[in-house]
Amino acid sequence: MPVVIAGEIDFPPANRDDALAGANDLIAMALAEPGCCHYAWTADPHLPGRVHVFEQWDNGEQLQDHLDGPAYRGMLAHLGQFSLLEAVTRKYRCDLIEPVYGPDGIASATFITS
Repeated sequence: MPVVIAGEIDFPPANRDDALAGANDLIAMALAEPGCCHYAWTADPHLPGRVHVFEQWDNGEQLQDHLDGPAYRGMLAHLGQFSLLEAVTRKYRCDLIEPVYGPDGIASATFITS
């Protein structure tokens, strides 16, 4: 069952861009891991110190392998150099995944599959 990680990490605004730039190799490592579908860390355009985290994994086992591995551990060590202020991440188990746009081309919050 797919798992999504979503969260926010806050740094002093002067540190955010360096923290992101220095994470590129670790992000590439994570993207190369089995089961990693998406792994994106992006600067918030409205909050100068905030980074948004979005990851999608094929399943919890592959996410656990990532959490036990060098890319994740390296990221923790890397981020610690930039005066991390707060980090809130959540995991979501995705029991049902459907596109936002239906066959009619209209966006809907309603799920078609029951």
